[in-house]
Amino acid sequence: MTLEKTDLLARFQGRLSLPLIAAPMFLVSGVELVAAACRNGVIGSFPTVNCRSPEQLDGWLGDIEDRLRRHSDETGKPAAPICPNLIVHRSNARLEADLQVLLRHRPELVITSVGSPEPVLAPLHDAGALVFADVASIRHAERAVASGADGLVLLTAGAGGQTGWLNPFVFVRAVRAFFDGPIVLAGGIGDGHALRAARALGCDLAYMGTRFIATAESMADPRYKAMLVASSADDILLTTAFTGLQTNMLRPSIVAAGLDPEDLPQRGAIDIGKDIDIGARDPSTPEASTGPESQPAEALAKAGSRPARWRDIWSAGHSTSGVTAVLSVDDLVAQTLAEYRAAAAR
Repeated sequence: MTLEKTDLLARFQGRLSLPLIAAPMFLVSGVELVAAACRNGVIGSFPTVNCRSPEQLDGWLGDIEDRLRRHSDETGKPAAPICPNLIVHRSNARLEADLQVLLRHRPELVITSVGSPEPVLAPLHDAGALVFADVASIRHAERAVASGADGLVLLTAGAGGQTGWLNPFVFVRAVRAFFDGPIVLAGGIGDGHALRAARALGCDLAYMGTRFIATAESMADPRYKAMLVASSADDILLTTAFTGLQTNMLRPSIVAAGLDPEDLPQRGAIDIGKDIDIGARDPSTPEASTGPESQPAEALAKAGSRPARWRDIWSAGHSTSGVTAVLSVDDLVAQTLAEYRAAAAR
């Protein structure tokens, strides 16, 4: 089915302060960040694999729902929707279990990543959820629409983490030629002015990711947040070395891990299960704290794996240039809203 844009806006009317989604970020988006975004009128998203198990996912969703229910009771204002992000790649062994948790909680909006949304569309639709698929090419967008996705998240050049390579102006207009449903722009949205430009381009919503990493509520390491403040877009490196997908990473974090950004190994096949397992390790354990100096680039290339201390190699988008301080989510949303209104008045 194709959802008309007006239907989406009507469903969320009065609940969004900005046409914005706090992007789902691996090991960054958690309960505190999602709840803070939603109570500020921004759709709060997180990858379900940020939870170590389906049971923890159930707990996270219950916790966020309770917090937002209390917020609405106290303020009389409804919160923005919670938006889980399902990794639908065939290597994600937890997909079915995580899906069952979502069906019990009946989220209003779900975003699928790294594959076709088709296997999860019917049950999520039956539960009342809108399903947006993230896509990085026009061909993938066409396939997602054909499969029945309600909306599309366009991964464009400059998005942090897993990214696209198309210019956002070209990508949005090409997709608008065959799709009337909701479009979310991902890539380079660092302030309210960029958000207003995305709306003028024909998008209904936009992702903001990198700016939300540098918030008090994110799960990011304080060193990660400080590095974002100290870096600019010139410090972003596009590489497949760490995920197997084109990913924008912070060059200073690669250097700090003892690797040469100009001589990185190429990652082999995508294995979501392995990534979840490594990401869940306690960095204080001997296995997780083995430094990359014990696994030089040649060994990594041979093994086709990440450095053991890969959690210290961090992603970010081109909007890194706009990160000048670590803010609370309250302050970031207020600042973005003021910028958005100023841009609209020009």
